[in-house]
Amino acid sequence: MQRASFSFFLLLLMLVLTGRPTAARATALTATTAAFQDTIVIRLPNRATLTLTVRDAAQLRQMKNYQLDSLTSRLATYITQAEKAAQNASTDQVTLQFYPDKDQPGKNLPEQVRITTRKKQENTNRVDVVLNKAFGVTVSTDEKGNKSYNTVDVKTKEQRQAHRDSVRMKELEKRSSSSSLIFDLGLNALVNQKATAGQSEVDLRTLGSRYVNIGMNWDIRLGGKRSPMSVTVGPEFAFNNYMLNANQQWVNENGRTSIILNREGRQYEKTKLATSTLNLPLMLRLQLHDSHYKPTFTIGAGGFVGYRLKSWTKVKYTTEGTTYKDHEDGSYNLENFQYGLQGTIGYRDLEFFGKYNLNPLFKTNAGPQAQVLSFGLRLVGIN
Repeated sequence: MQRASFSFFLLLLMLVLTGRPTAARATALTATTAAFQDTIVIRLPNRATLTLTVRDAAQLRQMKNYQLDSLTSRLATYITQAEKAAQNASTDQVTLQFYPDKDQPGKNLPEQVRITTRKKQENTNRVDVVLNKAFGVTVSTDEKGNKSYNTVDVKTKEQRQAHRDSVRMKELEKRSSSSSLIFDLGLNALVNQKATAGQSEVDLRTLGSRYVNIGMNWDIRLGGKRSPMSVTVGPEFAFNNYMLNANQQWVNENGRTSIILNREGRQYEKTKLATSTLNLPLMLRLQLHDSHYKPTFTIGAGGFVGYRLKSWTKVKYTTEGTTYKDHEDGSYNLENFQYGLQGTIGYRDLEFFGKYNLNPLFKTNAGPQAQVLSFGLRLVGIN
């Protein structure tokens, strides 16, 4: 930037602000002020752009109090110091602050000059200058003379991102525990089946044998402020459906739960055994974060204990155009207490679960011998 060219445009600006321009120039200033809303943009001969942004026009008029010719020389010196500091720094950018008014009081110099400069990169150069905190000037050029960078907010994209990262980091360090509402939707399967006298293996309808779970989990952090490890506990309320294929139904006869073909000549549309249980999980959980402290990969493993609250059977069929739904409550020789293993794995907002009952579904010699495997998608996780 040539000092003479810069001083010429600043002088022109001073004449406009002090009310000395001709009528034609005054008209141009009015149109410019309305268009840019208290912003003046000056394009210099070397294709750089100087932008002044203020709160109102009155603040612009105060610019005549500054000795701008002297300021241009000072800015050249300040920018040279800032560029040298940036090249010697370990970071990509350096911010220096200068206080001309304190150095030479009584000369109407700016109270503060803040200069942010970056290490020189190929084909680009950018310098941000802030006078006090009211006047923002951003100058950016490249060898092809592309449009310069200009913004009212003097913070760079990197600075805004660093601020957001700092907020997330402080929140992460401050929070030693958190709670979340969980909602699981999946399927049930019977595994490790053992054939018994007069009873073949249970054939479940896959999509009809649904698992639904609603709960409130608490994560308690283990270790330091940024430790990824936590313990998860909390009550869960689960529904298990075991829907049969073909024209079969669940029956409780002679102290034993069995599966039989329909004896009444009906064609069942649905026939199922359902349970509701209250479970208490206990898991060790690992939650990783990216460089911006956003959660990424998570994995949890542990166990659970539970108690059966209720069980019932339901059949649905149609006779002579009328649909019937027969419902019957009972224990059906199911085990009251349950225990097993469970785990979760996920990335960001997508998470899967698996749950395996270690004890059999029915009491010994009182029903089909099998264990329950539930798996599916954790749809909701509200912190």
